Amino acid sequence: MLVLGIETSCDETAVSVVEDGRRIRSDIIASQADLHAHFGGIVPELASRHHLEAMLPVLERSLAEAEVAWQDIDLLAVTAGPGLAGALLVGVNSARALSFAWDVPLLGVNHLEAHVYANWLDSSTEHAGPAALPAVCLIVSGAHSDLAVMGEDGSFQRLGRTLDDAAGEAFDKVARLLGLGFPGGPAIQRAAAELGAGAAPESLPRAWLEGDHNFSFSGLKTEMLKRTRGRTLSPQDVRTLSAGFQESVADVLSAKTARAAQSLNARTVLLSGGVAANSRLRALLAERSPAPLRVPPIPLCTDNAAMVGAAGFHRWQAGDRSDLALEIDPGLPLGVRPAISRLHAVEQPNPNR
Repeated sequence: MLVLGIETSCDETAVSVVEDGRRIRSDIIASQADLHAHFGGIVPELASRHHLEAMLPVLERSLAEAEVAWQDIDLLAVTAGPGLAGALLVGVNSARALSFAWDVPLLGVNHLEAHVYANWLDSSTEHAGPAALPAVCLIVSGAHSDLAVMGEDGSFQRLGRTLDDAAGEAFDKVARLLGLGFPGGPAIQRAAAELGAGAAPESLPRAWLEGDHNFSFSGLKTEMLKRTRGRTLSPQDVRTLSAGFQESVADVLSAKTARAAQSLNARTVLLSGGVAANSRLRALLAERSPAPLRVPPIPLCTDNAAMVGAAGFHRWQAGDRSDLALEIDPGLPLGVRPAISRLHAVEQPNPNR
């Protein structure tokens, strides 16, 4: 089964062709990172405009790289939420138009769940395929930090979430304090890697929030503000602060995920989302996890359409269905399916009344 996935939830315009939820036939991404770096964050209006400009060229490239025609596509899968409203509209309306023109079924996908399904993919297919369930899933990105359990039926139940800043958001804000630019995650990791074996990271607090599975990073961010305000930071200061911040975030995320997996007797731990590319988080979670850990290849951690195609395939197999009335939901929670508008089905007046 060939699924064409479309992803436009934030600042990547992505189209992919995925075979049977596992094999990536193509995965084309038009990134806007350089555009938004000038502003130090995502500008929603600019993101939407550039999605409009990039969609058709990316679609054409994806079909060409996959060596398929539109007549070969069996299913269209598109991110319907969560994400930026304007950006989501571009992707969903593009998918609706293609579904109508090609007469191909359309399925809306939850972006957070799609990140988890990136663990089903590998461009080499060596490690592709479903993970053993139930699985504890840590989904960490610029806008979300969620801990969930994926049941044997493929359903998701959220165990915890960030109560304030997401981990990726905290990385971006702290990188700005340190003068490292945007996006913050890769910049902080590079600075931390330059610290050297003989130097110690800055000692920073952890918000453990004992008794639940939630996270909090606003206090850590505020502490970083206190330690940088009014100071002229040397390159070594930036390295020690970056390493300390990264260690604090990775320590909390990995420890609480491992604890949840232990208490729930999880058969697998799945790490996903943009922050899953962080090498220190990967290392700590691999060390602490009581169950086998699966992490996507680095290119599949950040937003991409292959994960949307994989999620679409598996949700279609599980019985999920959408149609041309698919709606966007910028605040779509983990474990909730995208909605379908019923405005077109309003009962018509009865002429016999």
